[in-house]
Amino acid sequence: MNITLFAQIFQKFGKDSCSRLAEAHQSNKHSKGNNAWTHFVTMVFCQFSKSNSLNEICNGMRAATGDLSHLGLSRAMNKSSLAYNNQHRSWKIFEAMYYHLHNKFEPTLKKNRILLPKRKIYLLDSTTIDLCLSLFNWAHFRKKKGAT
Repeated sequence: MNITLFAQIFQKFGKDSCSRLAEAHQSNKHSKGNNAWTHFVTMVFCQFSKSNSLNEICNGMRAATGDLSHLGLSRAMNKSSLAYNNQHRSWKIFEAMYYHLHNKFEPTLKKNRILLPKRKIYLLDSTTIDLCLSLFNWAHFRKKKGAT
């Protein structure tokens, strides 16, 4: 059986851990059919595939749905559902998942110092920032939403 790196990562985390954290943070409330586990798997897929858009993420997930069925995903998220979940699901569930994994693997990381990052880790937020068009004349792509 060929187990991908993607599948190995989720073997270490587990769907039951995600369900407990989602219950604690009430993350599946108002989720429109896509639970926190589906959202988490989709966002990790986004990172590994280096996707730049919702279309790339959703199309890539659709192409890999057969391989991902063992993770509990019956189908890939729609673009509108992913956008809705990204906008409305609290980031605190993902923070809790990070700390859960960190606490679980911290002893292993301390033994193998080579795995620890030797530089700062930067995280990016993809929130759209509205620009004042009179100050930022290079922002011509959005003329109707900018302030004047």
